[in-house]
Amino acid sequence: MDNQQFIEKFAESIELEDTSNLLVTTEFRSLEEWDSLAYLSVIAMLDEEYDLQIENASFKKLKTLGDIIDYVEANK
Repeated sequence: MDNQQFIEKFAESIELEDTSNLLVTTEFRSLEEWDSLAYLSVIAMLDEEYDLQIENASFKKLKTLGDIIDYVEANK
């Protein structure tokens, strides 16, 4: 999976315009845009784009964008 492409899809799902500061090491919960709606949007994006359903308990363990990418790759 292309990391930059995933980051762009993530940013789009939480309606973040500028992706220049997003890296695989970015802790997504620290983003100003992160809230419960952003969480639901990311869950929906993972389902739509990657056909992946993730449980809340599993998602809570993820800290960075790279963690989400790794989870998607491991659970395709």
